[in-house]
Amino acid sequence: MDGSMKIKWLVEIFFVALIALPLALLPYAISLRIGGFLGVSLFYLWNRRRKIAIDNIDKSGIAAQNASHSLAQESFANLGRSLAEIFKVYFGLGRSIIDNIEIQGIENFEKAAGKKRGVILITGHCGNWELMAITLAVRVAPVSVVVRGQNNPLFDKFIKSVRLSHGNQVIYKQGALKKILTELKKSGNVGILIDQAVVKDEGYITDFLGRKAWSTKMPALIARKTGTPIVPIFIHREGSRHTITFHSEMTLSGEPDRESALTEDTQKLTTIIENHIRQHPSEWLWMHKRWKRAGN
Repeated sequence: MDGSMKIKWLVEIFFVALIALPLALLPYAISLRIGGFLGVSLFYLWNRRRKIAIDNIDKSGIAAQNASHSLAQESFANLGRSLAEIFKVYFGLGRSIIDNIEIQGIENFEKAAGKKRGVILITGHCGNWELMAITLAVRVAPVSVVVRGQNNPLFDKFIKSVRLSHGNQVIYKQGALKKILTELKKSGNVGILIDQAVVKDEGYITDFLGRKAWSTKMPALIARKTGTPIVPIFIHREGSRHTITFHSEMTLSGEPDRESALTEDTQKLTTIIENHIRQHPSEWLWMHKRWKRAGN
């Protein structure tokens, strides 16, 4: 390991800890307010991502005229509040947050799990998705979450240890398919965030918030191969509380042609994410380049 790189990683951890530890120790309501303030500060300091977020909102048509700036700012504020909550959970001080979350539609998950083929839980970067995953492990059932590794391996090791300590497993995107299939064969649950752009070989072009976007075909492909049910799940904020909702199992396309069926399924999944974003637009991660490589 290069010495200068290791120093860089340690410095990054030090500065994150300077913010994370006080937020974890402060009373919840105060921590939320400070987290929101830090999110808004990031909105003004991170010029490149601010512009991406505002441009994405403008082109989606999801906000009223001249309201893109305020919606983007609130999205950053929500991210700050979510981080404050996660810091509490990561430092072992967030059990009351987890216990206070309302869970709706649990019967949809139980019905799908009863088929004994595992369950594919699909969601997006909406609300506090990390809190949702941990809450599922603590209060519903463990989940193997498909994730991208952190650039800082020391961060990655810490985050993985927290996820494992609550009962979840981690599947890294590189070479994920084999591990996903292994987990589903054991009737396990696999969580996949499907709202980020993929390369051509990994998906199809879909309609998403009024524009063309590359969307992953992995959930549809796996569901057709294994017979595993797909259950959409989301978390959204209601004041200082959260609600997690399991939706009904998605019905796969009846198209006889395999490619046509996969394309239709992928569009249906993308539309499910879009519908949730339209209901809770300030809680989505607008700063991501969701529409890259799609030619619009």
